[in-house]
Amino acid sequence: MSVFSVFVHLVERLAELLEPLFHASAAAAAIVLFTALVRLLVHPLSRAAARGQKARAALQPRIAELRARHARDPEKLQRAVLELHARERVSPLSGCLPGLLQAPAFLLLYYVFSHSTIGGETNGLLTHRLLDAPLGDRWTDALAAGGVFGGAGLVYLALFAVVAAVATAGYRLARRATAVNTAVTNAAAVSPAAGGEQVPGLGAVTRVMPFLSFFTLVTVAVVPLAAALYVVTSTAWSVAERALLHR
Repeated sequence: MSVFSVFVHLVERLAELLEPLFHASAAAAAIVLFTALVRLLVHPLSRAAARGQKARAALQPRIAELRARHARDPEKLQRAVLELHARERVSPLSGCLPGLLQAPAFLLLYYVFSHSTIGGETNGLLTHRLLDAPLGDRWTDALAAGGVFGGAGLVYLALFAVVAAVATAGYRLARRATAVNTAVTNAAAVSPAAGGEQVPGLGAVTRVMPFLSFFTLVTVAVVPLAAALYVVTSTAWSVAERALLHR
């Protein structure tokens, strides 16, 4: 039995357990529950990533000193920064791990709800709905079926509203975090050896970062509804987690 077939059976069993509460939308509720379980498993890594981010911010003054000392030798500067990270047990990649480990779960959902057969059998999950919207359909299917204000279209409008609210909260958190990080980094980076200039390109990155959460709207619009539910749930979890861990 393939991993896709196992996943189909898992969601079907979860849907059966949730059916008394959610009725025809039990499979959609099962996907939300599955997403929450994935995020719960990844949460220890998210906590470690938050600690790593704070540790990296604390190292910025020392990195600025290394940058001034090795301004004419980029290779030596790189070695010195890596040695500093190693001594302080700070990994520059720790913040990427939670997202990387979630990717297989999202791809699994995307694959299962994009195929009518799984393991040579009819994919029964495609018969499930969230209210009037089939879990295997996309926003374009909802528009074709009944327009923006049709049954499925209204489901997507509700999802877009939730995503917009979550993205706005994420934007505010990211803006606050980048403002603090920019102040720390630029204060550390300004030195006589650097000519009093800020880190090159930092301003552009700082301006773009807070808006990344709004790209979730595009994702929700183009992936199957089941995968969109994963994205919405995971994004909401991320924003709540960030608010908790970066207080």
